Amino acid sequence: MFSFNVVMAWNVFKFCTLLRGLGSVMILLVLSVVGFTYYAVVVTNYWPAVLAGGANSYSSVGILILFHILLVMLLWSYFSAVLTDPGSVPLNWRADVDEESGDPHVLTGLELSTPMLNLQHTASLVGSGIQKIRYCKKCNHLKPPRCHHCSACGRCILKMDHHCVWVVNCVGALNYKFFLLFLFYTFLETSLVTIILLSNFIAFFNEGEIPASPESLATTFLTFVLNLAFALSVLGLLVMHLSLVAANITTIEAYEMKTTPKWRYDLGRRKNFEQVFGMDKRYWLIPAYTEEDLKRLQTLHGLD
Repeated sequence: MFSFNVVMAWNVFKFCTLLRGLGSVMILLVLSVVGFTYYAVVVTNYWPAVLAGGANSYSSVGILILFHILLVMLLWSYFSAVLTDPGSVPLNWRADVDEESGDPHVLTGLELSTPMLNLQHTASLVGSGIQKIRYCKKCNHLKPPRCHHCSACGRCILKMDHHCVWVVNCVGALNYKFFLLFLFYTFLETSLVTIILLSNFIAFFNEGEIPASPESLATTFLTFVLNLAFALSVLGLLVMHLSLVAANITTIEAYEMKTTPKWRYDLGRRKNFEQVFGMDKRYWLIPAYTEEDLKRLQTLHGLD
């Protein structure tokens, strides 16, 4: 049993090291898929149709405009999720209320004056009636509510949802909205590509003469299959995460089965949604927050 635990710990450590090592490789992979799709849709199919003129050129222009709008929003959301810090625990942070009961607790400035709390002192605080005062042994500080330590990032993340290899970053309090918008625009873009290339995909199996070069046809065929696969997989992720947002539950909390008949963070679907996307409707589909939202919604910072 002991050896099994040692092997499991070693495997987890190696896996987290692998996640850190992926780094820019995953970003290059995403950009490669985007570039390949762009070549198949714009260069191979629809830009030549625009240059050829005729009735089809107008519909081709409309498709290209929609394609580029979704592409810009996809990349904007993606790099916002990649480059935004998901949320770190402030230096010398202390809780104002008991995480479990919501009552003010009795921690004093003296108790938190030392930069590193030992486990015995933390245990004595818990034993004195203070519930759910969580402590990170790796970062050597107290953990705010819903905060978790990420082994891949090597630090605690506020309202951590999961570590995503695709964005090479943790998904937490400050970039969860950007991650969801990345999924949303990825689904729209891949669905659009699948629909507009469907006729070309069907033509691949026709026995008649195909008005395209073998290279162009192969590129279009592969792009269709790739985008269809992404559309279906991303749709499942998007539905799952929207259901979590509606209940104000993170992926980690859902995995650990911490939900109860009355989940303490569930404020109703509208307020749960606003805790992630903000209160200004004009910004719901944009990977950004208004200054008013950042000041008004402390939950966006993951500390409330």
